[in-house]
Amino acid sequence: MWHGARLSGGAFVSYVHRMPRLLVSVRWLALALVLGPRAGGAQSLTRADSALVGRILVAEDRRDAADGALAEGARHADARVRAIAARAAGRIADPLFTSRTALPAVPPPPIWVEPAWRIRHRALASMRDDCSALRLAASDSAWPVRFRAAALVRETCAADEELVQTFLRWIREIPSDVSRRKRGQVAWQGAANGLLAVARIRPAEARWALSQFTGDPDWHLRQYAARAAGILGDTATVRRLASDRDDNVAEAAIGALSRLTGHADDALYLAAIDRRGAQVVRAGAMALKGSPRADVAPAATRAFERWVARENASAHDARAALLEAAGRPASEDRPPPVRVTLPRDAVALALGQEIRLRVTMDRASGGGRFDVRLRGDVAPMMAARILALVRDGYYDGLSWHRVEHDFVIQGGSPGANEYVGLPQFLRDELGTVTHARGTLGMSTRGHDTGDAQWFVNLRDNARLDRDYTVWGEIVAGIDVVDGVLEGDIINRIRVLK
Repeated sequence: MWHGARLSGGAFVSYVHRMPRLLVSVRWLALALVLGPRAGGAQSLTRADSALVGRILVAEDRRDAADGALAEGARHADARVRAIAARAAGRIADPLFTSRTALPAVPPPPIWVEPAWRIRHRALASMRDDCSALRLAASDSAWPVRFRAAALVRETCAADEELVQTFLRWIREIPSDVSRRKRGQVAWQGAANGLLAVARIRPAEARWALSQFTGDPDWHLRQYAARAAGILGDTATVRRLASDRDDNVAEAAIGALSRLTGHADDALYLAAIDRRGAQVVRAGAMALKGSPRADVAPAATRAFERWVARENASAHDARAALLEAAGRPASEDRPPPVRVTLPRDAVALALGQEIRLRVTMDRASGGGRFDVRLRGDVAPMMAARILALVRDGYYDGLSWHRVEHDFVIQGGSPGANEYVGLPQFLRDELGTVTHARGTLGMSTRGHDTGDAQWFVNLRDNARLDRDYTVWGEIVAGIDVVDGVLEGDIINRIRVLK
């Protein structure tokens, strides 16, 4: 199946010669039906034309407005090449590419109906003081609705015994093996969310559960224990977890401890900035900012230099926090040099080749799979780089570390954290495809800072259009995506033949 424009002539011929003879005539017939009459100056592209498209894509990725490929592409006889060149020039001239709507329209993503439970989930936003509504939601058939009730409940519902007992039951009914769950059920997630709810509304009831979680082998439960201890003001527990072996647990504990004790625990934060995880280093450095200790500035400077030597672009937030802890402006950051190469499939994707990926969830996370179509017609370089990572097995075994059931799910971090990503940033390729439900976007923390973590829009999120690149769309299995819970594991991602 072909989508939008088409492959270069040489690439298509090579593709056809690799297929059985019986399929060749079928493919030629299908291609003729899809392409139809040539229009707008379109023609078969030569190998030189494809090379020109590659040069345009590289010029855009380098943000090089002086590259002659842009002018050459603008004069090209083929409308596809002219459109690619015009888009590249627009993206180079304007970081947010506000003129992108002037480009030719591209096919919109599929329309996906929302699950019925999301309506109930959304309705709770205005009911945070309605204890009866929260009590009903806490026993909903869908766990995302239950989690929403737990997140919204406040001390005003402390007298609602049935509601409190519901959250306590989540804690008591934690399975013996929290590493596995069936689809539609929970592993550690129910107990963890129940603990936070009880910590807010019945602190005394939460303390017995907290002691169980602080030593649990599963780091997710220790991370939630650190958050609950922060709510409870339990400085002893938070201090202990601030030195936890897992960087995500230590990060959560340091954030809570800094709010509770300020600079009284700077010794713990100094130890944290010597660790390997960018997330815990960032947390420690942020806690040290403004410290009265004389040894903080030199220690933070040494840690900053170590991170500069690692040449990891996605560790920018850790480096910036270290600079501020040292009393220096974040503008002094020294990111690694940008290395621009043309990914293997970028030209073919830009010219319309359709490539699909199959994401298979781990059986221990409920299983299931969903299919993704790369949107090379909008973001060929990003789509091609994601494709290369998929072929390398980069995402296999990684998790969905951020799940907001009425917004997005986000994953693909080797550290299961927002601040740990690919060493080389991916450039934005802002286009005309809106962030509709089922589209895939690239996580960034500023323009041109894609870290190879990606998110799936669970609802229409048009407000993201200005800043985030759409590089793919779900074409099958949206129900699996709707059922993802925090911590669920991606077993593997493969290219569909």
